Amino acid sequence: MRNQLHRWAVMLILSTVALPAMAKAPPEEVAKLGKELTPVGAQRAGNDDGTIPEWTPAEQAGPLKGFWPSNPQVEAEKPLFSITAQNMAQYAGKLTEGHKELLKRYPDSYRMDVYPSHRSATFPQEVLDASIRNASTASLPDVDRPEGATLGLPFPIPQSGAEPIWNHKMKYRGVAGRRYNNQMIVQLDGKFTLTKIIEDVKFYYGNPKIDPPLELKPGIPLIKYVSEIVSPPRMAGTFIVAHEKAGTGPEGRAAWLYAPAIKRIRRAPAVCCDNPYEGTDGHQFYDQVDMFNGVLERYTWKLLGKREMYIPYNSYRISGNKIKYADIAHPKHVNPDLPRYELHRVWVVEAENLPNLRHTFKRIHFYLDEDSWNIVARDNYDHQDQLMQLQEGHLIFATNVLTTATVPEVIYHFNSGRYFVTAMANEDQPIDASVDYDDIYFEASSVQQRVAK
Repeated sequence: MRNQLHRWAVMLILSTVALPAMAKAPPEEVAKLGKELTPVGAQRAGNDDGTIPEWTPAEQAGPLKGFWPSNPQVEAEKPLFSITAQNMAQYAGKLTEGHKELLKRYPDSYRMDVYPSHRSATFPQEVLDASIRNASTASLPDVDRPEGATLGLPFPIPQSGAEPIWNHKMKYRGVAGRRYNNQMIVQLDGKFTLTKIIEDVKFYYGNPKIDPPLELKPGIPLIKYVSEIVSPPRMAGTFIVAHEKAGTGPEGRAAWLYAPAIKRIRRAPAVCCDNPYEGTDGHQFYDQVDMFNGVLERYTWKLLGKREMYIPYNSYRISGNKIKYADIAHPKHVNPDLPRYELHRVWVVEAENLPNLRHTFKRIHFYLDEDSWNIVARDNYDHQDQLMQLQEGHLIFATNVLTTATVPEVIYHFNSGRYFVTAMANEDQPIDASVDYDDIYFEASSVQQRVAK
């Protein structure tokens, strides 16, 4: 199995160089979907030594509102071992560069507790079936112009570096939702400032309630989004509206910003890329929300293959309502008692900044879970090729919706020593996936009318 995995990884690296971006998956690989490969392209079997188990998808369970994703059996487990500065060399080949940096910087306090691995993440059956069909029809003529996919993961057998990123962007997340997104900037001494945001979102591509389902191509709506900053008082009442499509510039994203100081909603082309997200004091760029979002045009994308790695997984403890934000925030790094790391296979993608479309990050290494296509970690490098940030997403599987999410997400800033935590709801409410919105709710004019009342 291990030799087969190595040969497959080499084949993928070579095919990334040799094949044009629009090449479809080989028919012999497509034929494996739903058999030795899961419907979304992961290896169904575990690894040779049993440290990664076979894929065993969970059943749908739980209400769409008021439900905190959990797994009591998993949460009751004890760590198998801990990775520390003293033993990290033993596990170096299965760690991100960012995690190695944390272990080296904070040898007396940072550790990674490793638990038994579980692979229960899945999607609704119609999404799984559609993903198999998409493998034969979807293509990517340009990095921001996918076409030929409907409802499911567009590229379950990726042929280029940009395709896994599109899988992350287009994975099934439900129909609509309201999220209580609390964020904190944590100083070196562990003190933090909190920002509270309420986010409303409606999904269009991948929405089984839209009949007929939308085909992924430029021009169709992908996501519509409204956020409101609730606190601190100096930012309260700020709204961001975004309409996402495939494409670049105004064709790909239309965005508006309402600032209480001017009492008007205005077009906001800066809601993109490496511009700082409102209320984060520069600790998170717009394209770092949800680990990555928005256009791919500023980078070249290379598929580096698949690796076994220790990643945040089944992170119910740190995402649940039994802890407070102060429990998470510790000096220098997140409280190491809370995260859970497991061994999983991940796709590795390298993004290299194009010189004519500069970005703060010269190079990024993305790590995507093979079962969910969720980005779970990324190493961000500056233009001096120095490791600038580690961004990690603590993955949970929500049985009520049959999707995964990274809750919370943490960005470690190695230049300042501070870190930023986002997507926390521990002291508020879980995602409400029972909501439904009319399209008009996400129009800029509707937000203007709401704030005027």
